[in-house]
Amino acid sequence: MNLGRSIAMRASSIPAGERGLTLAELIVTISILTILMSASLPLVRFQVKREKERELRADLWTMRNAIDKYKDAADRGAFQTKVESQNYPPDLQTLVDGVDVQGKKLRFLRKIPIDPMTKNADWGLRSMQDDPDSDSWGGQSVFDVYSKSQGTGLDGTKYDTW
Repeated sequence: MNLGRSIAMRASSIPAGERGLTLAELIVTISILTILMSASLPLVRFQVKREKERELRADLWTMRNAIDKYKDAADRGAFQTKVESQNYPPDLQTLVDGVDVQGKKLRFLRKIPIDPMTKNADWGLRSMQDDPDSDSWGGQSVFDVYSKSQGTGLDGTKYDTW
């Protein structure tokens, strides 16, 4: 007798009300799935935090690079700045709006990025005249930018020190 036919005959001999999973089998299956999902939750949170940190580092690099390019252009005399600014931009919006250079707008940023940790575009700013550890901006110019988040990164350092 053919093996496939033998299995089909056995399956058809089971009464219709007895086919399927028992309540115990369903409970065991749901329990196993619950355990697997609860074990994967910390991993998912870790991955989300890692991705936000990656985005924060990229945003900080982009803005600091734009500040440096602005200063380099001002140092070469492409446009005039205030003497006390030491050729740094007056604010982040100036990097987006740009400056006039021989009738053309020279822009350094497309937009001010959103801080992935605080979820807004309110970044901490430092000028050359500020103390390195200061958390208040003097308003003279933008020498550096940092996150205002009070959180701690996966490496144990505070986000506002990045």
